Amino acid sequence: MTDRIGLYPGTFDPFTLGHADIMRRGAKLVDRLIIGVTTNPSKDPMFSHDERMAMVAGEVARLGLTNVEIKGFDALLMDVAEREGASMILRGLRAVADFEYEYQMAGMNQQLNAGIETVFLMADISLQPIASKLVKEIAFYGGDIARFVSPQVRELVVARVNQLGRKGDGR
Repeated sequence: MTDRIGLYPGTFDPFTLGHADIMRRGAKLVDRLIIGVTTNPSKDPMFSHDERMAMVAGEVARLGLTNVEIKGFDALLMDVAEREGASMILRGLRAVADFEYEYQMAGMNQQLNAGIETVFLMADISLQPIASKLVKEIAFYGGDIARFVSPQVRELVVARVNQLGRKGDGR
C-alpha cells in the first residue's frame, strides 16, 4: 500500500499557534505530512526563508510530530505536490474571506492536477483570529503576542522587532 502524503504549504512568517493546530491535526490524516515553506516576496517577510524553515522545524520538534517533514520550495505548488507524491494539499480556514481565496486556488489546482485533492481544516475556534500579518503588526507596536505563537517563536519575533525597531510611540 502506498503512503498517504499530504502537503501543507505556506510562508509561515511567523509560524503561529493556528499553523501548529492545522499541522498537528493534518498529521493525523496522512502517513507523511510535508510542511512546504515557500517564498513569497509580496508578503514582505519578517524572516528569511532559511529562518522560517528553522522556525517550522523547531515547532515540529516541540510538538513531537514524527511523521512531519519540512521542505522549502519556490515553484508552482502542484509541481511540488506531484514531485513529492502528495495526494492532498492541506489548507487551514479561519473565516469566509479565507474560504473565497482558498476555493479559487483549489479550483485552479484541480485544473492543473485533478488527482490531488485539497482538504480544508477549520481553525480551532480559539485560534481563528490569528493571522501572521496581524501578529507581526502587534509585535511591531509593542503588543504582547504570547497568545498567538509558541514561546520559542515569540522570542524570535521579539528579537527581530528589537533588531528592526518598533513602530509608534504609544500615542
